[in-house]
Amino acid sequence: MARLRTYFLTGLVIAGPIGITLYLSWSLIQWIDGWVKPLLPIHYNPDTYLPFPVPGVGLIVSVSMLIIVGFLTANIAGRTLVSYGEQILGRMPLVRNLYSGLKQIFETVLSESGSSFKRAGMIEYPRKGLWAIVFLATDTKGEVAVKLDHADPDMISVFLPTTPNPTSGFLLFVPRHEVILLDMSVEEAAKLVISAGLVTPPYPPEQRKALPERAAKKGAMPKEPAEIEG
Repeated sequence: MARLRTYFLTGLVIAGPIGITLYLSWSLIQWIDGWVKPLLPIHYNPDTYLPFPVPGVGLIVSVSMLIIVGFLTANIAGRTLVSYGEQILGRMPLVRNLYSGLKQIFETVLSESGSSFKRAGMIEYPRKGLWAIVFLATDTKGEVAVKLDHADPDMISVFLPTTPNPTSGFLLFVPRHEVILLDMSVEEAAKLVISAGLVTPPYPPEQRKALPERAAKKGAMPKEPAEIEG
């Protein structure tokens, strides 16, 4: 019975992630197909002349349309049209706030040149002696940075995720020297948070990096080379 239990748990570990991944992927494809397929002309919809439904057509059409929209808005005419549309939305009291907020979020998250959530770290939270995983967002800017300048002129914005759902959490503004950088990737840190500490990424002794003397004494987060030069 002990051997059967071991085989069962081993099979569950292998089949569980695969099954959940396939289920979520299939659900996403069906959801997109349900929105896009009814909008396709009959002649371009393979479900009208095939005896079985073809999954993924809506996903392919959606990706193609997004590529076309990006291509059209990359030229002067497209940017001008988008600018006129944004001016119209800017005159609508409720819609302009919603649009501007969503646009800023998408630009920040999807920006290839941004540094959002590219490093993971640790801070003492919710009190001294307790440590929590955080994702580094960016240097604190704007009014928040000005108002906190008296406390510490070098503040950084971090996102502290909750367990087991890392999509919710807290935005914290902390001094840079109070953040300890981690060598693990953001994906590995997210797995650590989701699993409540059960899934720990490997960290062989030969991969350990010596921290600067200042970071070793104070638990400080060393600046990037570009920041040091600046």
